[in-house]
Amino acid sequence: MEGKISTVFDCNIIHLNRIHNRAGNITPVENNIHIPFAVKRVYYLYDIPGGESRAAHGHKQLEQFIVAASGSFDITIDDGINKKTVQLNRPYIGLHIQPGIWRDISNFSSGAICLVLASMLYTEADYLREYKQFKDYKSL
Repeated sequence: MEGKISTVFDCNIIHLNRIHNRAGNITPVENNIHIPFAVKRVYYLYDIPGGESRAAHGHKQLEQFIVAASGSFDITIDDGINKKTVQLNRPYIGLHIQPGIWRDISNFSSGAICLVLASMLYTEADYLREYKQFKDYKSL
């Protein structure tokens, strides 16, 4: 899907499998099976100071799957017309973000870990770092 035509309604919550036994839980994540793309990069955000937000940007082609590996946080997604805020607070539930969506992550709980699975390696040219630049891209 071309990134600029994506809307917040194309982004969805995905419930991952949770395998439980008396020793604890495990949640597998496999490319193109549990999430709808092949993972090329993994990173995580942690030790976010209270009141701070992260990730205010968009991407032209990158897809992301974001999970609260620990704690909780809110993700506000914006397609230039519609906005939606999703709270992530379970390590087996994630948000799939399509290309062409502005995202802002906020309200981190103490000890929160934001795990991000990405469809591409880091490419600076794919970022839309200013909201005006994002809006201009969406109107092309």
